[in-house]
This record gives sequence, structure tokens and C-alpha cells, in this order.
Amino acid sequence: MIYLYNYAGEPWKAQYHVREVLDKLYNYTPDGYCGDEDNGQTSAWYVFSALGFYPVTPGTDQYVFGSPLFEKVTLNFENGKKLIIEAPGNNHKNIYVQAISLNGNNLGRNYIRHGELQKGGKLVFRMGPEPEKTRGIEERSFPFSMSTSK
Repeated sequence: MIYLYNYAGEPWKAQYHVREVLDKLYNYTPDGYCGDEDNGQTSAWYVFSALGFYPVTPGTDQYVFGSPLFEKVTLNFENGKKLIIEAPGNNHKNIYVQAISLNGNNLGRNYIRHGELQKGGKLVFRMGPEPEKTRGIEERSFPFSMSTSK
């Protein structure tokens, strides 16, 4: 539910709540998952969210942005490509996404497509301590929704 703020033009609220859940409801103890770990869904939510995005709507190729947990992660794909995800200066204070770029190109939308990830390259989140309330607020920035499809 947290990621739905991206569909409503308030992505900074998703960023805040994603980080709250990652920081407060998960830990390394035997009971470190919030809720029931049915079929790996709870841990899958954590892994995707820690990377900075989550596949909210099954059947689409979109991963909706949140707030990454790490400064740098490298994904190695079966096709031999690598995706480097960077969030320089990311910490417990800088939880808000100020800008996102893919291979040097600004992404003003609130999602990334599966094919874009699979091509590899560099996905960079510029982080800050205050919400960026001008990014991702226009309807064209929103992920796919059946309720808005024509």
C-alpha cells in the first residue's frame, strides 16, 4: 500500500513510509520479519524496497520507486549485463529522492520498466533530507493503473 502514493502524485510520502518500514519493522533476529513470511513475500518486499523500487502491479513491466536503503548495489543479470544502483550520501537523514537518472538521463516518472533494468547501466538516486515535492507529481509520471486507463 505504501507505494500507492506514487499513483497519487505524492511520491515523497512513499519514500518516507518505505524507509520507516525498512528501518523499524525488519531486523536480523529470528522474529525480524513483520507479519507472516508466506512464500517469501515479506522478504521479497524488503529486498526490492532496499534496492529502491517494487513491482506493485503484477502483469505490468513497471517497478515503482521508493527510497533505496544502500549507497551502492550491483545486480548481475543472466544476460551478462550489470545494473549499478547508486544513492550517494544515502543515510538515515537523506531518505528523500531528489532526482533519479538512468545512464545519465533524468527519469521524472515514478517507475522504471523491466526492460530498462535488464539493459544494465547505472541507476542513480540523488538523495536529500527534505521531500522533493515537484518531482513525479504530474499524471504522466504515475505508474499504470486500471482506474485511470482509457
